[in-house]
Amino acid sequence: MNETIQDNKYVELKYQVIDDKTGNVLVGVDFPIGYVHGANDILAPAVMEELENKVVGDIVEAPFDGDQIYGPRDESLVFTDNIENVPKEYQEIGAAIVAENEKGEPRSFIVTRMDDKTLTVDGNNPLCGRKVVFKLEILTVRDATAEEIDAGGPVGVEPEIDKNLMVPI
Repeated sequence: MNETIQDNKYVELKYQVIDDKTGNVLVGVDFPIGYVHGANDILAPAVMEELENKVVGDIVEAPFDGDQIYGPRDESLVFTDNIENVPKEYQEIGAAIVAENEKGEPRSFIVTRMDDKTLTVDGNNPLCGRKVVFKLEILTVRDATAEEIDAGGPVGVEPEIDKNLMVPI
């Protein structure tokens, strides 16, 4: 009998974030991501709810409105500058730049446009203003160990992830 996802179950899954309007895959994670259900809120509450009582092999599609978590787009967080003012290592679409505001608080910006003369960065979360669908494939469901429950996920397992390709969810 397959175990169902519920609190204190260790779950591994793969997922994609798909733009509802275009059908384009915005983020795809093909390696297993593990967490302890009910002990770690790595996904939005609505997505976690959709996973309840699912089993290995199930594919769950959960709609998600980026504005509910990240708020609406703020166009004041979009800046275009002369490309000569930007260091070479940031002159690539998708490059992440961390800057501080006047209070010293860090904010991430992503290079979204570039041409021969200008470069545009955007400080909005990539999911702002978007309706997306999380498509999750459940790979593992089992009882979590006490150590995993305390940690909220796998213990001693750290996959190498390119943080620039990840979208916070």
